[in-house]
Amino acid sequence: MVVISNSSPLINLSIIGRLNLLERKFSEIIIPEAVWREVVVDGVGKPGAKEVEQAGWIKVHDVKDRKLVISLKQYLDDGESEAIALALEMGAGLVLLDERDARDTADAFGLNVLGVIGILVWARKNQLIPALKDELNLLQEVARFRFSGELYRRALVEVGEIK
Repeated sequence: MVVISNSSPLINLSIIGRLNLLERKFSEIIIPEAVWREVVVDGVGKPGAKEVEQAGWIKVHDVKDRKLVISLKQYLDDGESEAIALALEMGAGLVLLDERDARDTADAFGLNVLGVIGILVWARKNQLIPALKDELNLLQEVARFRFSGELYRRALVEVGEIK
């Protein structure tokens, strides 16, 4: 299955030391040039830059449909626009996105979407992390990743950490 990622999952999982979960789940991730630039080039010295640059399982691909990217950039940032366009071009089975507008746009195009919290839920269900609650707290406190209390609760219920 072809999996395309935006910057947010790469950066936020790197911040909490869990980027390896993407490799465990998918074995290969494809990112567009804009995501590479955002994470590795513009993000030099920031969390995720070195990890993504050194991850041989993360591959960079160019987006051919520049008109679609330009159209999407009216509502989304460069990385989100290119990730969605590349997912459509490659017939991706999944696109990794966290921001609501990007997720809604990908959904409107019929793409399957997963984000950081979904990856962590999968990891907990597969016993790759000891406690989802700890990882969600790290996301909030260290990565400054914002999500609702309701999503926090639903995720913990889904893995059986709360009722």
